[in-house]
Amino acid sequence: MTQSFYVSPEQLMKDRADFARKGIARGRSVVVLSCAEGIALVAENPSPSLHKVGEIYDRIAFAAVGKYNEFESLRQAGVRYADLRGYAYDREDVTARGLASVYTQSLGAVFTTEGKPFEVELAVVEVGATPEADRLFRLLFDGSISDQRGFVVMGGAAETIGGTLATRHDPDAGFAGAVTTAVDALRRSGGDGEDETTPRELPAAQLEVAVLDRDPMTLRGSPRAFRRLSTDECAALLAGPGN
Repeated sequence: MTQSFYVSPEQLMKDRADFARKGIARGRSVVVLSCAEGIALVAENPSPSLHKVGEIYDRIAFAAVGKYNEFESLRQAGVRYADLRGYAYDREDVTARGLASVYTQSLGAVFTTEGKPFEVELAVVEVGATPEADRLFRLLFDGSISDQRGFVVMGGAAETIGGTLATRHDPDAGFAGAVTTAVDALRRSGGDGEDETTPRELPAAQLEVAVLDRDPMTLRGSPRAFRRLSTDECAALLAGPGN
């Protein structure tokens, strides 16, 4: 009869956390910025169809880095949760805070009970009537959650990009200024998480950009705030005056 090796709970949790962090660090970064016109979501993503940012509900969006199949399953579960809650109660009852709480429970359960943790990092954001009312939540692979102010950065180069945005983020800027700031921060970090002294090329074709409009009813006559920018729209925005 064979006897299994003993591994302490502390060591097991540490090994799982290290495993998840390594997987996430290989992912290309995502930046979420609050600005005057709403919330901008910018991801380095050359794929035209495998999205890293997406819509959850009227004023709520989702962004992720890590393994696509894992965060896509979480995104779909979030859409189902939001639709059911909005149908059973009221659309106003669907909030980023409620969705983030559901995600933390799922991520925490997988991390502690399953054989392999999710290799994902998530952001759940909700645009408010003013920049101060925006809600930005960052969720880690183990179910940890933090309420961010102004911006969220995820992925391998998060520390470098976060340092850049700490000095350059302007909450009073429009979408053009916010996206330009996010792309400039991405260019100043290596795609694999390594620092770069010289900004690298990052054309619009390698970017995924979406926004949450602060006043979609006035702009489009719809409560749905999420809007995805095409490659041409992104290129035109980055090539605007002063860029």
